[in-house]
Amino acid sequence: MKRQKENIMKYVFLICACMSILFVALICIFLFANGLPAMAEIGFADFLLGKNWKPLQNQFGIFPMIIGSIYVTAGAIIVGVPIGILTAIFMSRFCPKKLYKIIKPAVGLLAGIPSIVYGFFALVVMVPIAQDLFGGSGKGILTASVLLGLMILPTIIEVSESALNAVPESYYEGSLALGATHERSVFKAMLPAAKSGMLAGIILGIGRAIGETMAVVMIAGNSAIMPESITSGVRTLTSNIVLEMAYASGLHEEALIATACVLFVFILLINLCFSMLKKKEA
Repeated sequence: MKRQKENIMKYVFLICACMSILFVALICIFLFANGLPAMAEIGFADFLLGKNWKPLQNQFGIFPMIIGSIYVTAGAIIVGVPIGILTAIFMSRFCPKKLYKIIKPAVGLLAGIPSIVYGFFALVVMVPIAQDLFGGSGKGILTASVLLGLMILPTIIEVSESALNAVPESYYEGSLALGATHERSVFKAMLPAAKSGMLAGIILGIGRAIGETMAVVMIAGNSAIMPESITSGVRTLTSNIVLEMAYASGLHEEALIATACVLFVFILLINLCFSMLKKKEA
């Protein structure tokens, strides 16, 4: 009986895994079947490198959106990754138990806050601060980067902390036995051993930063032009899709689907780069 249950569950898990692969394949087929013909009609160079997005004039250049997505994502990485990793290290190896009982639920609560609430908070609090410090509208790359950095913190913290807690305690004890201090044992013995799991957390965080839409729409400025500074307004690839898909039709709609294809490839390349980095370090 027990053997039969194990065989049944094995096939259930296999079916679930195959369904996951099938869903990803169907999404890929839909995107590229509808997006590649639009790229071909517009011209791959004109579409990817064009600087003018004017649907009424049949100009569909997404290069400003690509640059905007890169800038905002890079800013989110600069803000979120160091804070997230250091917070995870503190929670795992340095945090007192009483304080941990407060910080842990707070991090979980951050993960559960809807994107629109983050965007509203940034619009009411962060944008006026940016206006006072830098002038202008306050909406741009800098504000969006800081907000996305805050939004990816829960993902990075949770995964990084789990990776650190999964490291065998013998690593830490062995380091102490060799004469290392507590801090050195954590950063020189525990941290390298948890690097793979922490990289996974960073990848998940970057994936959320790239795919975030509503909060970015509210505070990024949504200007489909090349940014001139970190305070300039930008439009990301996701923002471009959500702002215009409701009324798009014909080639315009196909161009937005092609934009989704570029976004998909963008995320895929980031995952491949991190995978190659992990293999190289291994």
